[in-house]
Amino acid sequence: MSNITFANPNFFFLFLIPVAMIVWYILKQNTANASIQISSIKGFEGTKKTYKYYLRHLPFILRVLAISFLILVIARPQTTNKWQSSTTKGIDIVLTLDISGSMLSEDFKPNRIEAAKQDAIEFISGRTDDRIGLVIFSGESFTQCPLTTDHAVLINLFKNIKSGMIKDGTAIGLGLANAVNRLKDSKAKSKVIILLTDGVNNQGEIAPITAAEIAQTYGIRVYTIGVGTRGMAPYPFKTPFGTQYQNVKVEIDEDILTQIAQMTDGEYFRATDNRRLKQVYQEINKLEKSKIDVKKYSNKQDEYLMFAIIAALLLIFDILLKNTILRNIP
Repeated sequence: MSNITFANPNFFFLFLIPVAMIVWYILKQNTANASIQISSIKGFEGTKKTYKYYLRHLPFILRVLAISFLILVIARPQTTNKWQSSTTKGIDIVLTLDISGSMLSEDFKPNRIEAAKQDAIEFISGRTDDRIGLVIFSGESFTQCPLTTDHAVLINLFKNIKSGMIKDGTAIGLGLANAVNRLKDSKAKSKVIILLTDGVNNQGEIAPITAAEIAQTYGIRVYTIGVGTRGMAPYPFKTPFGTQYQNVKVEIDEDILTQIAQMTDGEYFRATDNRRLKQVYQEINKLEKSKIDVKKYSNKQDEYLMFAIIAALLLIFDILLKNTILRNIP
């Protein structure tokens, strides 16, 4: 019975009723019994008290207990049996986002970086139980947000990201290594990096494959996303006459991104438009949920019958006592 819970615990306030009954009973004791006037009580001195004297309060006690058990019945006591086939400490995820100048290309609407931010925020909103961090990179890399379950703060930091925050370039290896550093000491069952870029590694002291080997060593899975249409993409240039657009060639090192994913038991995805990028995040979301799926079984069973039977027996006993050995004759 140690695992009993109550479906309607709000009804416990009804226990004020038996408390009020006890107070009333005590106050009424002085006037509850009939009295007669006699000249002397000497004739009653030494008279032994019968068992009825000691049992005179028993009907009231039985009534209070019966009402208490009826309140427990109304509160619906239940037992729960449950099991699960495996346990997990959840997933730690680091989103690693390229914010280089090329992410301003407008083959995505409104541009690559804004589309990536929007879909990443939707992804974060759907992972309520996971710790998520954010690393950004271009020619350099730094941690925008460490692993946290405060997703509101993380989303606000995401919204403030813009191209040009750090030196331009594409340091894929450095960004990946920074993300690995955030996860290497994690105790989570699953450690994941989602790396999004639109270019070729051309900056940083750490090669992408070297960073992937480090991730592999720490059991970190890396999903890589190449963002950009195939062929040419419109890129905005600032000029004295306003913003001018020029088509530039889209170059993504898909071979390196595929190698990183394969080495770490992840996957590589190519997103060529907004719709496909959204699908990529949805696919990663499903993949990670399936890897830590936990089978659960829960069965609640009402246990009020025992309390109802006890209440009924107490009331019956109370009625029998009052109408037999403890019967009062007016």
